[in-house]
Order: sequence, then structure tokens, then C-alpha cells
Amino acid sequence: MLNSNFPSAIIFDLDGTLIDSAPDLRLAINQVFDSIGRRNLFLDEVVMLIGDGVPKFIERAFHATGTIATKNQIEQTMKEFLWIYERNPISLTTVFPGVFLMLESLQKKGVKLGICTNKPYEAAMEVLIKLGLKSFFQSVIGGDSLGDIRKPDPRHFFAALDPLGIEKKFSLMIGDSKNDIAVAKKAGVKSVAVSFGYSSTKFDELGADFCICHFDELIPTLENF
Repeated sequence: MLNSNFPSAIIFDLDGTLIDSAPDLRLAINQVFDSIGRRNLFLDEVVMLIGDGVPKFIERAFHATGTIATKNQIEQTMKEFLWIYERNPISLTTVFPGVFLMLESLQKKGVKLGICTNKPYEAAMEVLIKLGLKSFFQSVIGGDSLGDIRKPDPRHFFAALDPLGIEKKFSLMIGDSKNDIAVAKKAGVKSVAVSFGYSSTKFDELGADFCICHFDELIPTLENF
């Protein structure tokens, strides 16, 4: 049962927060780049591209490998990238330590859970299903679920929260990046930053209300929500 000091709803980011998907994203973009004669990206480079949706990911990938892409190049590369990635999104992707136990514990406490990710909806659902995570979440909002609206726009957060039927003052956002903390601030809710994600900014400098280094720290941390 929930106590009055614990959030009733928690909205999670996906990539870099619940899952380590960078290796599969690297595999897919490098397959596309192989086909057009561009150099492969290293894993640490791919990590720095993640967080603002696929169009921005592709744009940054071109820039990192030498030249700025045209709009047509981005659109075509994005189609090829998603075609490859969505057919095998979890060959190298793993769930971060402690995620399953943490989600099970939150469910037992009666907390309602959602996903707010800039990853495309179909790709996010495929990953959640194949990794055995989907059953924990009552809402999933992807980076293309609201057209061009995505984090840090607060409407993206509220699209994930509203189906849960919980007032925002009883909700919380958990993520690894500046967009996750920014969307929480813009939505007027508290936030948790995790240390093990893909942020180029140190997690304890993102401005979150709470910071954790492992998901076994989450429930004790939120007892004083």
C-alpha cells in the first residue's frame, strides 16, 4: 500500500534509464553507414547521439562522421535505420541491473507506471515486449506518438501520465538526461536522475530532485517524496 509520502505514478524514460540499448542502435546505424560508404561509429560516440529522437540521432551521426546531412539524407537514412533496428532491437540490448525487482516492488506498492520516451513508439513497444517489460506499464508514449511533440515538451509527459488517472502533484519522472529532467521541471513535477545512462552532463548536475546510482536505491529514496 502507498503512504502519503510516496508517488502514486512514476513515468520512466526508456533508453539509458531502464535499458542499455546503445549497442543495438550502433549496430543498426553502422549497417546503414556501411551501405553508403561512411565510417562506423564507436559505441561511446553513439551514446552521445541518443536522447532527442531518431531524426536528431541521424543528424548527429552524419555530423560525427564528417559532414552535415541534408533533409533528404536524414529522412532516407532514418527509414533504413528503423527498418534494420525494428527487426532486431534486442540482440545486444540489456535491462539495467535491478530494474525488474524495482518494477515488481513498485507494482506491489500500487504505483501506476508509464513510459515517456523519444524513441519511436513501435520500436519502444517491440523492445518492451521482447525484454519482458511491457506488462509493468499502463501507458507508453513514444517520440512520434504526438507528431513532432516530444520531451522536453511537457505535453509529452502528460500524455504518459493522463491515462494513469493520477494528479501531477503525486507523480514523478525518472530519467538519465537533460530532456528527462527538463520535462519534469516544465510539467511541474519532481524528478530522479540515474547515474548509469547516456547523459553528457553529470547526473548530479542535471538539476533533478533526487539522484540514484542503482535501482535498489529508488524506493528508499522516494519514501520522503
